[in-house]
Amino acid sequence: MKTLWRHAHLVTLADRGYGDIERGALLTRDDRIAWVGADDALPPDLHVDAEHDLDGALVTPGLVDCHTHLVYGGDRADEFEQRLHGASYEQIARAGGGIRSTVAATRAESEAGLLASALRRARTLMAEGVTTLEVKSGYGLSLEHEARCLRVARRLGAELPLTVAATCLAAHALPPEFEGRADDYIDAVCAWLPALHAEGLVDAVDGFCDRIGFTAAQTRRVFDAARRLGLPVKLHAEQLSDQHGAALAAEYGALSCDHLEYVGADGVAAMAAAGTVAVLLPGAFYFLRETRLPPVAALRAAGVPIAIATDHNPGSSPTLSPLLMLSMASTLFRLTPEEALRGMTVHAAHALGLDDRGTLAAGQRADFVAWNVAHPNELAYWFGRNPCARVVAGGIER
Repeated sequence: MKTLWRHAHLVTLADRGYGDIERGALLTRDDRIAWVGADDALPPDLHVDAEHDLDGALVTPGLVDCHTHLVYGGDRADEFEQRLHGASYEQIARAGGGIRSTVAATRAESEAGLLASALRRARTLMAEGVTTLEVKSGYGLSLEHEARCLRVARRLGAELPLTVAATCLAAHALPPEFEGRADDYIDAVCAWLPALHAEGLVDAVDGFCDRIGFTAAQTRRVFDAARRLGLPVKLHAEQLSDQHGAALAAEYGALSCDHLEYVGADGVAAMAAAGTVAVLLPGAFYFLRETRLPPVAALRAAGVPIAIATDHNPGSSPTLSPLLMLSMASTLFRLTPEEALRGMTVHAAHALGLDDRGTLAAGQRADFVAWNVAHPNELAYWFGRNPCARVVAGGIER
């Protein structure tokens, strides 16, 4: 199926800058881009099966949300209110709230219920141009419940016109049945991974290495288990303190390290050497009213690719607006609008180990979005508004 999409302002992101083609066209063949260029450079004898006039819309690659916790039960609005009365995120977590409260709600919910709520959330992300997303487990914290969450993630990809990468985050928090036995729990996580992988539920393995998470030594054991299975790793690192998790993750060739407000020079250098993507999460920074900014200038200077994601979760980033994250990345972290857009396309795709999307170029997956804006910087400029007009995923308008 050859389809021509013409009369568009293309933002290819294929080279430096936005890669604008102001009067551009795309030719897709099935789910791939076959040709990109100026509209007037199309061969006159081109034969296609269908043609679409994009009416001058600005067209970018489909957005990639490379860090979400989309599958869970319940919410944590009560904890939001507690923080406004003075409790800290860490205090709430240590008192049995935080991740543990979501674990209880997730375990109590049926698989059908988890799927229904995750479908609603995913559709909201898609309405703002997301064509690929990652879904982490980590709210089950037992083999049975982690498998349920990962199965729901797989079903999202099967039931929606959306690419879904599933990440096992069983090393997210200590479940109540392992209270005081963190090493035993890590043993259990390492034992679960082969079964989850054999069921085809895991694309990558993640962990939470921080004061209220797991130690570097415990994280290393999880990464060793992932390595034995040939699975790539990622890490929640340096969100609340510098535990040197980023350097550890880079040692294992991690796809990404995420959060990074407290990452030090050693972590930045290690990530640069390993090609590890820094995934910044402005929604969590905003919602938790953090004051320690991630070291954007140091990451830039070292050449570390910077991605942006929603980090959608019920406790620290209950947002479903990738466009708001582009705006916050610029206003809070001082990324340029181009950096922010690359962060949710090119670099976000790399954070998932996907090299076939994120730009508009021949051979790339035909995922793109038409926006009712005149310039790509408007995607970070406006907030509280959704200018998404059309979404094409795998060459088909959704």
